[in-house]
Amino acid sequence: MEDVSDEDSFVDLYSAEDTPPTPQTGCKETQMESLLEDLGLEQHYKEKLSLSTILQINEKTITDEPVKRNSDLPWYFLKKLMMVNVTARNVKCTSVCDSNCDAASGNTGLDLDNLLNSPNSGDMLNPLDIITALFLCSDGFVQQEMALKMSMCQFSVPLLLPNCETEQCTLMLWAMRDIVKKYRPQSLSVSKGFIEDRVVLSDLPMISFVRLGECSLSKSEILNKLLSNSQQYHDTFVHCNMECGDSPRRISNGLVEITWYLPCGNKNMDLFSEPVAVANLRGDIASFETQYSFLCQTSTAVFVFFDNLDSECRLLTNQHHKAQIYLVGNHQSKQFSLDALKKVATKLGLTNSNIILKTKQMNDADFVSKLRNTVRDAVESSKKKMRIEQMTDIAYELGILVDEDSPECQTAKKNADAITAEIHDTLKYKEAQLPRQGKIWKDLTCLEKEEFRLQKVGSENIEMYKGNLKVQKTKLRGKQNSYDISTAMTCFINAVSSPGIERCYFLKWMRINLDNLSREKLSDLREQYKKKCKSSDNKEEIKDIDRQLSNSSLGTEHFFREMGQIYEASVSLPETHPSRQQLQHLPKLCAGLLLDGFPLELVDGDASNIPLRWVSDVLSQLNVLVSPKSKILVVTVLGVQSTGKSTLLNTMFGVQFAVSSGRCTRGAFMLLIRVNEDVKKVLNCDFMVIIDTEGLKSPELAQLDDSHEHDNELATLVVGLSDITIINIAMENSTEMKDILQIVVHAFLRMKEVGKKPKCQFVHQNVSDVSAHEKNLRDRKLLLQQLNEMTQAAAKMEKKEENKSFTDVMEYSPDTGNWYIPGLWNGNPPMAPVNAGYSEAVYELKKNIIQMLGNCNSSANKISEFTEWMSSLWNAVKHENFIFSFRNSLVADAYMRLCTEFNKWEWEFKKDMYTWVTNAETRISNFGKFALKSEKHDMRELLTSLKNEACTVLSKWETKILENLTKYFKQTEGHVYLVEGYKEEFSNSAKSLRREIQSSVLNQLTAAAEIKQGMAELDRVKKNHTKQLEERVCALIEDCRKKKVKMTDKELDKEFDEMWDKTLKELSFCEQKVTDVFTSVSHNLRANLSHKGSHANEILNKKDLKNCGQMPFKYKPTVEGAFNQFKHTVKKLFNKDQVVAMQQMADSIIAACEDILIQKMERKTNYHETYILEILHMIDERLQNNQNLKADIEFEVSLKQYICGFAARTFQKMHEDFIHVNDPKTCLKQNKEKFRADFKDVFNERNQCQKKAEEFTDRCLKPAVEDFVNRSLGPDIIGEMLTCHQFSTRIFFQYSVLQDLLSKDDFENYRRYICSYEGYVKEWTLNQIKEHFADPSKALEFEYRHVQSSINSINNVINKAKTGRSGNLKTFVEDICKALGDKLVISQDALGAFMILNNADKEQFAHWLTQCVKDMAQALREKFKKTNIEMKLRNLHVSPQNELFTRLIGCGKQCPFCKAPCEAGGKAHTEHWTSLHRPEGFGRYRWNATEKLVTDICSSAVISDTCFRCDATKDEWHPYKRYKEIFPDWKIAPDVSLEASDYWKYVMAKFNHEFANAYKARPADIPPTWKNITLKQAKVSLKESFNIK
Repeated sequence: MEDVSDEDSFVDLYSAEDTPPTPQTGCKETQMESLLEDLGLEQHYKEKLSLSTILQINEKTITDEPVKRNSDLPWYFLKKLMMVNVTARNVKCTSVCDSNCDAASGNTGLDLDNLLNSPNSGDMLNPLDIITALFLCSDGFVQQEMALKMSMCQFSVPLLLPNCETEQCTLMLWAMRDIVKKYRPQSLSVSKGFIEDRVVLSDLPMISFVRLGECSLSKSEILNKLLSNSQQYHDTFVHCNMECGDSPRRISNGLVEITWYLPCGNKNMDLFSEPVAVANLRGDIASFETQYSFLCQTSTAVFVFFDNLDSECRLLTNQHHKAQIYLVGNHQSKQFSLDALKKVATKLGLTNSNIILKTKQMNDADFVSKLRNTVRDAVESSKKKMRIEQMTDIAYELGILVDEDSPECQTAKKNADAITAEIHDTLKYKEAQLPRQGKIWKDLTCLEKEEFRLQKVGSENIEMYKGNLKVQKTKLRGKQNSYDISTAMTCFINAVSSPGIERCYFLKWMRINLDNLSREKLSDLREQYKKKCKSSDNKEEIKDIDRQLSNSSLGTEHFFREMGQIYEASVSLPETHPSRQQLQHLPKLCAGLLLDGFPLELVDGDASNIPLRWVSDVLSQLNVLVSPKSKILVVTVLGVQSTGKSTLLNTMFGVQFAVSSGRCTRGAFMLLIRVNEDVKKVLNCDFMVIIDTEGLKSPELAQLDDSHEHDNELATLVVGLSDITIINIAMENSTEMKDILQIVVHAFLRMKEVGKKPKCQFVHQNVSDVSAHEKNLRDRKLLLQQLNEMTQAAAKMEKKEENKSFTDVMEYSPDTGNWYIPGLWNGNPPMAPVNAGYSEAVYELKKNIIQMLGNCNSSANKISEFTEWMSSLWNAVKHENFIFSFRNSLVADAYMRLCTEFNKWEWEFKKDMYTWVTNAETRISNFGKFALKSEKHDMRELLTSLKNEACTVLSKWETKILENLTKYFKQTEGHVYLVEGYKEEFSNSAKSLRREIQSSVLNQLTAAAEIKQGMAELDRVKKNHTKQLEERVCALIEDCRKKKVKMTDKELDKEFDEMWDKTLKELSFCEQKVTDVFTSVSHNLRANLSHKGSHANEILNKKDLKNCGQMPFKYKPTVEGAFNQFKHTVKKLFNKDQVVAMQQMADSIIAACEDILIQKMERKTNYHETYILEILHMIDERLQNNQNLKADIEFEVSLKQYICGFAARTFQKMHEDFIHVNDPKTCLKQNKEKFRADFKDVFNERNQCQKKAEEFTDRCLKPAVEDFVNRSLGPDIIGEMLTCHQFSTRIFFQYSVLQDLLSKDDFENYRRYICSYEGYVKEWTLNQIKEHFADPSKALEFEYRHVQSSINSINNVINKAKTGRSGNLKTFVEDICKALGDKLVISQDALGAFMILNNADKEQFAHWLTQCVKDMAQALREKFKKTNIEMKLRNLHVSPQNELFTRLIGCGKQCPFCKAPCEAGGKAHTEHWTSLHRPEGFGRYRWNATEKLVTDICSSAVISDTCFRCDATKDEWHPYKRYKEIFPDWKIAPDVSLEASDYWKYVMAKFNHEFANAYKARPADIPPTWKNITLKQAKVSLKESFNIK
C-alpha cells in the first residue's frame, strides 16, 4: 500500500519544473517578444515601468474585475503584490477556466476519455514568466519595491535575472537592497536579543539547488517542504503543483531565485539554528552553465537533482568548485542508473553523506527530513559565508551584469556616500552639519506658540510683551542666517538638484545609508524603550531613552528639514539680499520630489511645529507644476503609536512610509498619489494626498513629556486637513483608547465649528475571527457609548454643549464605520508571510474609502486651498490646547459669497417693496379725485385691500429668499459646506427682514390713508367754492355781453374785481382746526415707557414736554449710577469716560432722529402718529445695541423726552404749514389771476386750446412727472451703489472705510470715525455717492429713463382718450387723469382750477397737449442736466446714504471692549464678530494709576491670563479667556496672524499724542515694534484681516 502512495506522489511529476528550456536559440527572441506582447508589456521593455505609474489609482485598483485577457495578468499581479497579498502569484485568465467548465457542464453523461483530456495548460502563463517579464520591464525602483513586497509575502526573489533575448543575466543587487530581515539565532535565544539587517549586507551561508537533465522529483516543492515546519507550510518557490505552475516556462529558464530561512530562537520550532540563504536555479544546468558556475563559487553547498547521470558528466567534474556537491536522485525513476552514479561519485570523491536517494521505502516526509539534516550538516561543517554585495566580483568574472552598475546609480551612490561617510557620532554630526533645526528651531517654535498663547505674560503690558517676543524671534532667525550652509547640505542640495532618475537613486542611497547607520543604535534603544514602558516606574530613564532616540535618529527628513529652515531663515532677509535670491529655487525642488512620490514632512515631530512658510511655498510650487490639474482629496491615519498605521497605509496604497524597528514616524508626512483619468470622474480629483502621522502617545507616556498638547495639535491638524480620517485603535486596551478618542473627538468637534464634517472610519487591528463583526457588536456599542461620553466632555470643555452625541459632530455609523482587520503575519515571524486576510481586509477598506470619497457632495480642494486651510488651521491650533480659535480665508470667502448673494436678494426684495409702496401711495393720493378704474367705495375698503395685497407680496418674497437660500446651499462649488452653520441665521434674517418691511409698509399705508381721509372734507369744500366761483364768473360774462358794448381790459378787470370781492364775502370759510401734536407725542411717549415702572412715570411728570429739547442734550450721571462704569484689568479703570461714552451714544441717537425729521419735513405732508412711533422704535433699538453701556432709566427717559420735545415742535410746524398751504381761502386767492385770464378769454371768445394745453401740462402733468422721477431715482441710486464692491457686504464696507482713512492718514478723520462712527460713516457714504455720480451722465440716464416712461404713458393715454367716447373736454381730461392715476399723483387743486371756464375744443386741445408734453420732456431734461447730484439727493423720497447705511451697519452692535462694529451678515445672526479689533485706548481706556492710554488689543487679551471687570461682571474681576460667560453673543477671535492688527498699531503709534490730547489722557507707552510698522505694512495687514486678495 505504501509503495503505491509513494508512486502516486512522485512518478507523474514530469512537468515544467523538469522540462528543459524551449530549444533553438533562434526562437528565443520571438519567445521574449511574443510573451511581452501577450502580457501587453512590449512598450515597457524600452520605457521602463515607474512607481508612479504602478501606484496611481485607476479603475483596476478599486474594482474586482476578473482577469479576462493575458494582458491584465501583470497588472493584477502588481495590484495584489503592492498590497502584499500572498495570492498574488495565483493568476490566470477566467475565460480559459470558464470554457472548460462549460464543456464539462454541457455533457452530463459518462465520458472517461473527456475526463482524461484535461484542460491544456499551454494556454496558461507560468507565474515565473510573469515575474521575470515584470522585472525586465521595470525600473530599479519598481524592482526594489517588488522584491521587498515579494519577500514580505515569503516569495522567493530573483537573484540572477535571465534575459533570453541577450542571453545574459543580471545580478539583482539593487533590487534586494531594501529587504531588511529581523531574526533571532539560537545564540541569542537566552538574551532575547535579535539581529536586524539588510539581506544584501548579511554574511550568510548559501545553499543552492539545481537540476541536471530531467528529474522526476519536483525540486521546488521539496524545497518548500524543506523550509516549512510541520505547522506552517508555505509555497516559497513556484512549483508544478501550484496554480499554473505546470505551464511551460517561456522566458524564466535560467532564473536563479533566492530566499532566506531565518530562525526565531525557539529550539522546538526552528529547522535551522542559524540563518541560511537558499538559491534555486530554474532549468537544466547543462543549458545554464554561467548561472551554475556562479552558484558553485558563491554557495556553501550545491544540491544537484537528477534522474540519470551521464558517466562522463563534464559539468560536475569541470567546475572549479568552491562548494561541496551533493547529489539528489530518485531511485524510483525509470532512467535511474546506479552504475553511472557510482562512476560520477568516485570521480568527484563523494562519500555516502553527499548522496541522497529517494527509495521505495521512503515517503515524502522521511525524504525531506533526510535532506534537511544533510543541509544542516553542510551549513554547520562549512564556515563559508558570503554577502550578496560581495558576489559582484564573481559576477564580473563570469560576465554577469550587476543592476547597480548604471551610471546614475553609481554617481548617486558616490554622492550619498560622500555625505554619510562623515557621520561618526550622530548627535555631533547634526549639531555641526544641520545646525538650524536643533535648539534654535525648538526655541522659535516656543516663541511662536507663546506669541499666540501669552501664557507667561504675567502683569506685563501685553503688547510690549508681544513686541519683545517678536524681537527674540528676529534674533533667532538672524542666528540661523549667520550659519554658512554646511558642506553636507551643499552636497545634499546639489545632489537633489540632479536630473530625475539620479536624484531618486541618491535619495534612496541616502535612506539606505542612514538607516544602516542608525539601525544598530536605534533598534537596541527601541527595545529598551518598549521594555521600560511596560514597567513605567522609572520615568526619568524612559525620558532619557526617548531623548537618545531623538538624538540618534537621522534620516533624509532631517536634511529636508534643514533645507526648510535654510529657506525660512532666508525669507526673513530683505528681498534683494543675494542669499535670499540664491535659495528661491528650493521649494520648487521639493515640489518636484513630492510629484515623484517622495513624502514631504508637514509637521516636524521633534519640534512639533510646521515650518509654515516652507511648506506653503513648496505646495504653491507644486500647484504651479500640476496646474490646472490641482484638485486633491486627503486621507489620514491616526492612532496609538506602534499599531501599524504606516503599514496599513503602505498596504492600502502600495506606498513607502518608513517602517522598521529602527524608525518610527515623527510628526506627519504627506504623499501624493496620482488619480488616473478613468477614476477622476468618480472622485472629481487629480491627486490623492495620504498623510501618515506619528502615533499618539499612550496616556502614561504622554505624562512624561507633556506630549498631550502635541498629540492634540497633531490630531486637530490632520483631522482638519483630511476628507477621511482612519482611526486605528486597539480594542483590548480601553484606557489607552479612551484617551486617543478624547483627542480625536476634540479634533472633530473643532472641525464641526469650522463647518467641516470629516468622515471617519475606525479600524480595529488584530481581530482574526470570522465572526468578528458579529462578536464585536457589543464592543461597537461600547465604542459608540464612549464616543458619546467623550463628545459631551469635549463639548463642555470647548463650551459647545449643544453637541450631545458623537454623531452630532460627524458622520459615523457604528455598522459601516468600523473595520476589523486580522493580524499582519500568518504564523510566527520571521518566516511568516503576510496574512492574506490582512491584505484583503485592507483592500476592502480602501475600496470603501474611495467609494465614500466619490459620494462626497463637497468638491475636492485645490492645492492652493489646501495650503490656505493648513496654515489657518495651524494658526488656530497654536492658540492653545482647548481654546481653538479658527479663522480661515476659505471660510471667509464662502461667508463673503453668501453675504453678497443674500444682500442681492435682500435689495431686490426691498426695491420691489419700495416700488409697490410708492404705487400704493399714489393710488391712495388719487383716491376720490375721479372715478378710478380700480376704485373701492370707501377709503377703509381700499386700505384693507392694499394691506392684504402687501402681505401677499411680502410672503411671496420671503418664500423666494428662503428658496434661494436652500438652492444656494445645495450647490457643490464655492465651499458652501463650510458655512452650512450659518444657514439657520440667514433664514431667520430673511424672516426678520420680512417682519421689518411689513411693519414699515403697513405704517406707511395707514399714514397715507389717514392723511388722505383728513383731506377729504377740505377737498369737498374747495371743490364747492370753485364751482360757485365758476358760476359767478359765467353770470358776469352773461351780464357783460348783454351790455352789447365793447368793453376794454380795464373795465373787464374792474367788473371781475367787484364780483370776486363780493363772492369771497358770501362764501363760508370755516376755520381749519389745528391739532395739538404735543398731546399725541406725549401720549405715545407715555405708552412707550409704561412698562418701565413708576420711576419712569415720576421723571416724566417732572417736566412738560413743551419745555424739552430746547437746549442741547447733556448727560449727567445720577449719584448711584456714577460708579457703575466699565472697569478694566488689574490696573485699568475709567470713570469720566463712561460719561463721554454715554454722551456720544446720545449724540448719535439724536443725530439719527434729526435725519428722520428732515426726511419727513421734506415730504411736506401732514403729521401722523406713526412718525413718532418710528422715532421711539429707533431709539429703543439703538439703546438695545449699546446694552454694554447700561443706560439707566433716568438717561433713557430724559433722552426720549429731549428727542420727543424737539420732534413734537418740528411736527407741529409741519402740521401747521400743511394746513396753511391747504387752506381753501388761500388756494382760491392763489388762483385769482388764472380766473381773471380765463374770464377775459371766454368773454372775448379767444381760442383757448393751446393755452389750456400748456396750462394743463405745466400745472398738472409736469409736477406729477417730476415727483415720479424723484420717487423712482432713490432706489436706482442705491442699486447702482450696491454694484460697487465697497457696498456689497458689511465686511467690504468696513475694509473700504478703513482703507480710505489710511490713504488720507489724517488724525481728525480717525477721531471722528472712532468717536462719532455713525456720523462719519454716513458722511463717507454720501461722499462716495457724490463721487460715483460726479459724472452727471449716470444719474441723467436714470432720470431720462423715468421721464421717458412717464411721457410714453401720457401719450398712450391721450391717444386712448381721443378714441374714447368722451364728449366734452372735461370728460376727456378726466379720462386722461384716471388712466394715469396709478402712476402719477396729479394735484387736485391745479386740476380743479384748470377745469373751470374751459371752452377749448377737445380735438385741438389733444393736438396741442401732445406738443406741450414733448416740450415738457425737453424742459425737464434740461432742468435735470443743470441740477447737480447734491440737489438731486435733496429732492429724493428715499435717502440713498441712509438706506445704504442701514444695510451696512447691520445689527449695529459694537465690540464690548474696543467698540469695533459687528460685521456679521443678515440681521438675525446669533453671534457678533468683527474682522479687526483695535487697541482699547481708542475706546478711551486708560490705566488707572498712570492715566496712560491702554495699548492692549482685545483679540490678544482673550488669549491671555488677564482680567477685566465691568457692570456686566457686577464689578468682579473676570478672566478675559472666559469673556463668553459675560458676553455670550460675541465671538472675539484671536488675530488671524501676528501681523493682523498692524493697521491699528500703526495708527496708534502715529497719533498717540493727538489721541491722548483729545481724550484728556496721557500718551500710551507704545511698544518699540509698533513704531517700525510702515504705511505699506498697515495696508497689507488690513487686507489680511479682511481676507482681501
